[in-house]
Amino acid sequence: MNHKLTIAMGQISPVWLNREATLAKMANYLTEAAREGAQLIAFGEALLPGYPYWLDLINGAEFNSEKQKRLYAYYVEQAVDIERGDLTMIQDACAKNKISAYVGCIEKTRQRGMSVYCTMVFIDHQGVIQSSHRKLMPTYEERLAWAPGDGHGLRVHSVGDFTVGGLNCWENWIPMARQSLYAQGEQLHVAIWPGNINNTKDITRFIAKEARSYVMSVSGLIGLDDVADDLPFAREIKEAMKERISSSEKFLSNGGSCIAAPDGEWLVEPVIDKECLTLATIDLSEVMKERQNFDPAGHYSRPDVLQLQVNRQRQTTVHFSE
Repeated sequence: MNHKLTIAMGQISPVWLNREATLAKMANYLTEAAREGAQLIAFGEALLPGYPYWLDLINGAEFNSEKQKRLYAYYVEQAVDIERGDLTMIQDACAKNKISAYVGCIEKTRQRGMSVYCTMVFIDHQGVIQSSHRKLMPTYEERLAWAPGDGHGLRVHSVGDFTVGGLNCWENWIPMARQSLYAQGEQLHVAIWPGNINNTKDITRFIAKEARSYVMSVSGLIGLDDVADDLPFAREIKEAMKERISSSEKFLSNGGSCIAAPDGEWLVEPVIDKECLTLATIDLSEVMKERQNFDPAGHYSRPDVLQLQVNRQRQTTVHFSE
């Protein structure tokens, strides 16, 4: 049996806060990954249309600020409406190139007003959206822009011989969220991040050792050149970014995409300070070997003592009876 799978990390900057242009850029990287033999590609957290960096840079916590209201309204306008078909370009590219994808996006939905979610969407090689996982808990200032998600998207998927799952950014630190995927047979874990080696350098290897799985951490990038002059408050945002970026640095978020093997050792060490497409081939046999002495959802679990209960119902504020 051929237990190998070729995976790709699309470490790129968004066309920040521009949904359509970022979609086109992602589709181009996806097509190139497929051309090089990849069967799965992943992109960074909130890449489409971009991470809300202004929250930390220009006082996102100021209450009832006209500036913050305008930026939020712009963000909602550029967010992804899955029901409207905003991901069709990526879906078509997946189907045409026979490649699956994890896409980090900002999602809006007609069922929940004007709130937005940090969502990780899985699209299969036929272009079908199989899951959309809304981040369980936005981190720190993210709560000023993103609503908390739910367990509906805590699901795994088949890609080749592998069972694959994933989480957004700091929810990778939630033990029970990880365990919910381990218990479904996860063998490749995809962790997506807005972009910083400080986020990926330790946890990637740690999860690999804990899960005895491959772990692919995929980050985005952002630098001064990625903030277009016609964006709201662009000048103020860029001035604040300049204060955070040293003279020797190019990016505020510098990437850090990497892959760890099931023994916790690097397959691809963290890549920083550049846009790139990085491919690697992984082997399910290596997962099997490492599970010999520790299998967190198998022989090293104790379901008679410890069990996890997961609510996968999509949250809604109303139930109608006709």
